[in-house]
Amino acid sequence: MWRWLISAVLIAVLLYVPTELKPYGLFLMSNWMIFCVVAMGLNFTVGYAGQISLAQAGFMGIGAYTTAILTTQYGWSFWTTLPLATGFSFLLGIVVGYPALRVQHHYLAFVTLGFNIIIYLVFRNEDWLTNGAFGIFDIPRPEVFGIKTQSPLNFYYLSFAFLAIMLGFAWWIVRSPWGRAFAALRENPVRAASLGIDIRTYTLLAFAIGSAFAGLAGSFYASLLEFIDPYPFAFEYSLAFLLMVISGGSAKLLGPLIGAGLVLLMPEWLRLMPKEMHFVNDYYLMIYAVFVMLLMAFCPTGVVGLWERLTVYLRHKRMSGAIATTAASQDMAP
Repeated sequence: MWRWLISAVLIAVLLYVPTELKPYGLFLMSNWMIFCVVAMGLNFTVGYAGQISLAQAGFMGIGAYTTAILTTQYGWSFWTTLPLATGFSFLLGIVVGYPALRVQHHYLAFVTLGFNIIIYLVFRNEDWLTNGAFGIFDIPRPEVFGIKTQSPLNFYYLSFAFLAIMLGFAWWIVRSPWGRAFAALRENPVRAASLGIDIRTYTLLAFAIGSAFAGLAGSFYASLLEFIDPYPFAFEYSLAFLLMVISGGSAKLLGPLIGAGLVLLMPEWLRLMPKEMHFVNDYYLMIYAVFVMLLMAFCPTGVVGLWERLTVYLRHKRMSGAIATTAASQDMAP
């Protein structure tokens, strides 16, 4: 009941928020929703399958550059580029996932880090394809049933619909046999294999699904900015996406959404504090860093994990009170 109530409140807030925001706020919220989808994809790899990946920004860049190149140089429509960007990222996810069959944990992190660096260097140095550091300009925004999304408000609602669809798709995967197999793979691969789960197949599938989410979100990201260069797809952004998953709550459906809010929106909120709070304005990055350190130190399961621990504690306290009341009434009975 609480999950449905929180979901309803979140939807209502997201529908009401754009009426009170200026263009920059709408842009920031659209960016947050796109990053949520990228973090949701990484959550499949890290949270549900238990594999460490530092290449999520690279896959996002693949989707972004695919859409940017095809729309600006070849005249393709945005919606036509989406399947290609998603499929290309899915296939590369399988290729990158192969090392996960032999190496695990921090070794795999270095393998995916190397892949992200290679992708970044391709974006940075292959001028004939990506225009190098100058980037690609004039990326068109899509039309939905004849409605243009040039205005920040229209693109906000497009991003909201995109997030809702991908969240529903992620919920379906988690509740499907694939999701249960991912959870078994994360908890104990040997036991999962003994139950007949093909570890190789599901490991590759976790990487591929996470990569496809990132590639699809990358297409929307390129359309949102209408300009891309290699910088947003560097290694630092892969670390940011990993922080979104962990701080929000790994292996939790709503964890990436909360984590993306902490990583992307919280620094902006601190920076735009009223001038009377000039201390916060001057040291907002330091305050944000201390907050993240304390969160990871005292709540390694993330914000969603903290909420679950709190609800379990309150439930146990309520049950203990009910038991004590029942025992007292029995003692008083004649």
